[in-house]
Amino acid sequence: MEEKLKKLLNNSYSPYSNFKVSSIVVMKDGKEFTGVNVENASYGAGICAERNAIIQAIANGYKKGDFEKLYVMCDNDKIGMSCMICRQVMLEFFEKDKQVICMNPKGETEIHTIEELCPYPFDEEDLK
Repeated sequence: MEEKLKKLLNNSYSPYSNFKVSSIVVMKDGKEFTGVNVENASYGAGICAERNAIIQAIANGYKKGDFEKLYVMCDNDKIGMSCMICRQVMLEFFEKDKQVICMNPKGETEIHTIEELCPYPFDEEDLK
């Protein structure tokens, strides 16, 4: 997965931050969907790599609960963590015990569950 993520970094459109991010979501049936961050001069119009990959899966017919794990890579020495908006989207579609594998191009890895990344979730239970 590391090599796929490294190659995907080249597809990032990040002329403003110069901070490239790639992501691959793996579905329970083994199918993979990719995403990169895509920036915009109107910063709020951009999208993170994680949400890009998740949305690709949804657009291809996958549903909540079909998601197995998510890989994320940033193009620097630090192992980057997903932003809070991405974590909220992960919480919507992944079961809480599923893994998010965060990597850097040197192969260093941190693994967290959705529950660890979202210890105080806002989910469907809060809307009842």
